[in-house]
Amino acid sequence: MRTARAPAFPAALPPATEEWRRLLIGESPLMRQVCHIIRMVASRRASVLITGETGTGKEMAARALHEAGSRRAGPFVALNCSAIPEHLLEDELFGHVRGAFTGAIQGRVGRFEQAQGGVLFLDEVGEMPVELQAKLLRALQEREIQRLGSSETIRVDARVIAAANCNLTARIESGRFREDLFYRLNVVPIHMPALRERRQDIPALVEHFIRKVCRAEEMPEKAATPEALEALSAHPWPGNVRQLENAVEMTLALSGDRPLLDFAGFPPCPEVCANPLRGPEFPRITLPDGGMDYEKTLAMIERGILEQALRKAGGNKRAAADMLRLKRTTFSAKFRSLEWALAC
Repeated sequence: MRTARAPAFPAALPPATEEWRRLLIGESPLMRQVCHIIRMVASRRASVLITGETGTGKEMAARALHEAGSRRAGPFVALNCSAIPEHLLEDELFGHVRGAFTGAIQGRVGRFEQAQGGVLFLDEVGEMPVELQAKLLRALQEREIQRLGSSETIRVDARVIAAANCNLTARIESGRFREDLFYRLNVVPIHMPALRERRQDIPALVEHFIRKVCRAEEMPEKAATPEALEALSAHPWPGNVRQLENAVEMTLALSGDRPLLDFAGFPPCPEVCANPLRGPEFPRITLPDGGMDYEKTLAMIERGILEQALRKAGGNKRAAADMLRLKRTTFSAKFRSLEWALAC
C-alpha cells in the first residue's frame, strides 16, 4: 500500500496574519507543518484526509482549509458519519425525491448538493458502511450524484475533506474500508498531532480558552498562574485539546472572584505536580486462595475506570468517553451492561 510522505516545511513561518490561523492555536513544529500544508493546498480541488486522535482539532483544520481557500465564500457543510444511523446516512449524503420511500412526502436536498461551491466535511469517515462507500467513491470520481428514488444525474462541485480517528489501513485489511476510496480521499494527508506531542502549545491554548469562556460568560478577564501552566503542560491529555478546553471551562466555573487560576479543581493536576514523569499505574490484584469470579472482577475494574473518567470530566459523558477514546454511545452502553453484569 502506498505510504504518503509529508511534504517538507520551512523551519520558521512568517507571522500568522491570515484570518483562518485563529482556528489553529500553536507555533510548535508539528502545528507549523499542518499550517504549511494548508497554505499549499487550500485553493486546490484535491481531496484531503485529516487523521488524528479524538479531540485533536480535525474539524478546526478542515474549517481552516475552507477559510484559507478559494471556496471560502461557499458553504462549509459537515456530516458526522458515526452520528447518523446507517439506513439514513445515504439519504443525508445524496437526498431523495418525493415518494422515494414511505413517508417521503417531499423531496430533500442532501449534503453534497448543500455544499455546492464549497466544502463537504465527512467526519469519522471510517465508520461509513462499506455498501455506501462505493457510492461515495463514484460521487468523488464522477463529480455527480443521484438522489434516492431518482434516475436523474446531478453534477456537484464540492471539495471533500474527510477525517478519521481510526486506523484506516487496519480497516482496509479487515475489509471494512475500501482501498480505492482511501486513495481517493487521501490525495493530501494531514495529521493532527496529539496534545502531548506539542506541549509547548498548551500555554497559548489555555490563554485562548480562558478568553473564549470569559467573553461567552461575560466574566472579567482572568489568567492561569505560571505553576498551573507548568502542571498542565506536563499532563498527558488523553482527551487532547477537547479535554484541555473542558478543564479550563470547569476551572473558570469554580473560580469565583479569583483573577488567577491555579487549576486546583482539576483532578489530574495534583498528580502531575507531584511526579509529572510518572507513567500510568495499574491495580495489583491478588488471587485469593479460594479463587474469584473472573468476569465480575473484570466488570468491577472496568466500571471503576468509567466512573473515574466521569468524575474527572465533571459528569460530562462525552468528555469522559473522549478520555477513554470511546464513542459516547459506547461509553453509555458499557455503563448499562456493567450494571447488569454486577447485579447478577
